[in-house]
Amino acid sequence: EDRVLKKVEVLSIGTELLMGQIANTNAQYISKRMPEIGMGVFYHSVVGDNPERLKDALSISLSRSDVVITTGGLGPTQDDLTKETIADYFGLKMVLDKKSEEAIREYFKKTGKTMSGNNLRQAYFPENSVILENDWGTAPACLLMHSGKIVIMLPGPPRELIPIFDKYVLPALQNISEKPLKSRFLRVIGVGESLVEEKLFDLVDNQTNPTIATYAKDGIVSIRITAHQEDAITADSLLDEIQEKIVDILGENIYSDCDEEIESTVVELLKNNNLMFSCVESCTGGLLAEKITSVPGASKVFTGGCVTYTNQAKINFVNVSQETLSMYSAVSKQTAMEMVEGIQSISGADVAVSITGYAGPKSEESDEPVGLVYIGIITPKKKDVFEYHFNGNRDRIRTLTVVKALDLIRRNI
Repeated sequence: EDRVLKKVEVLSIGTELLMGQIANTNAQYISKRMPEIGMGVFYHSVVGDNPERLKDALSISLSRSDVVITTGGLGPTQDDLTKETIADYFGLKMVLDKKSEEAIREYFKKTGKTMSGNNLRQAYFPENSVILENDWGTAPACLLMHSGKIVIMLPGPPRELIPIFDKYVLPALQNISEKPLKSRFLRVIGVGESLVEEKLFDLVDNQTNPTIATYAKDGIVSIRITAHQEDAITADSLLDEIQEKIVDILGENIYSDCDEEIESTVVELLKNNNLMFSCVESCTGGLLAEKITSVPGASKVFTGGCVTYTNQAKINFVNVSQETLSMYSAVSKQTAMEMVEGIQSISGADVAVSITGYAGPKSEESDEPVGLVYIGIITPKKKDVFEYHFNGNRDRIRTLTVVKALDLIRRNI
């Protein structure tokens, strides 16, 4: 069609989404990818497995959006009603697609599963649909252009939706899109979101292209800068210019411009500097080691670590002295120092970290200052212990502690 499509809506279908039984990661994924082709997701809607309510939701979506992408409801069971309901809404017949039928029969033959008659429902589509093959499951997707609108029906399981979306949907919409937007993500650590916004206020206030947005999660602030080509100036040039200004303002608090987690940055730094790492944890229970080992290739830099949850474990595993524990307690600068010295000595690592603290919740029997954490660190050039006071529930305190430990490693390397 000649018109330029801009507004996209994701209409997610499934009672299990409304009930909170599963998270809507499909809508998140689609929203994240659309700006690459110059389209924005303006609305997310969720509706249960009910044909009348689905028709109502579809009517609202089509009244305000150019492209409606539905997720879910393409399976073989009676509550999988997406295609039939959309066909009925547009007054279209459902027709059998022979190629899809063969693919479904072949899938069952190949997997050795028994095919029931209702599986063939997945081979029927609203007439005039463009079929999008599903090489990752039994429910093909489809694209329908009707009344100047585009409706794209995708299966619900992310392992099927994501490859279909990448292989067929993005390229199809790319052809009828404006110039693509380009986004870049800067990751900031050690500064809260409100302070980041305050520091960047003048930049944000004066910008229309590129635009700047911030959001925070688990002690890390992401800054998204998005640009489109302006006359002869490329989107990349505009992004470079604004990125340089942001780096001038935030300096070493920015740990990445690749939208990567802090643990990936740390593993890369350790690799580049030929440093081996080990850790000993108390209140975080192995979360730091888990974060490091979640990064592919961590075995090149991580020797190992241990969780010393009790005083006796601290004595047995990393040679903390009984005198130190008696005199200063398990949560103290002195204990953190002996823990990090112990793990470094045992592992032979170049960089070592210890964590000890009170993650909470507060109990009536104890006056523990919940959120008090000590992190010890040894590098080839430094040995120190840092005291922190974190707020939040047990999970948040543990998470913020690990993020802080990773940032300490980064800054000290």
